[in-house]
Amino acid sequence: MTLSLPDRADLDLSGMLDVAYRQARIGLDEGGIPIGAALFAANGTVLGAGHNRRVQADDPSAHGETDAFRAAGRQQDYASTIMVTTLSPCWYCSGLIRQFGIGTVVIGEHTSFYGGEDWLRDHGVEVIVLDDERCTEMMSSYIAANPAVWNEDIGIAPANATERQA
Repeated sequence: MTLSLPDRADLDLSGMLDVAYRQARIGLDEGGIPIGAALFAANGTVLGAGHNRRVQADDPSAHGETDAFRAAGRQQDYASTIMVTTLSPCWYCSGLIRQFGIGTVVIGEHTSFYGGEDWLRDHGVEVIVLDDERCTEMMSSYIAANPAVWNEDIGIAPANATERQA
């Protein structure tokens, strides 16, 4: 699959997702939540990659997208950058994307969790969903095995878990 913009037509989105997927596997191997991300320049160069470290670092703000964003360091302009993530970005990460004006988000899957995609689109961000089976399997297996940790990650308190998921 390629981006519709002419200057990005040669980008290998599956290959870019592979970078984020490898990060998610690292997170899973570390005992964390398997969400990986990478920030790319418009030409497909990796600026930074990272994974969810909430469990490992005991840091509720250490999401995959924020880890990749931090690893990329300061950029003069984010409009032409591409955030690639294995899972639909939550509201926190969607806010980061909007705050810094990241122009494109490529999502591995949004079956396990549907975040702020529509809001991002409504604000001019190009959102591309690849429906990658590896990402869906990894995330759905993790959620089934670790529902309490997952609910904590997406901000669902134990007393409200059943009520908010319905």
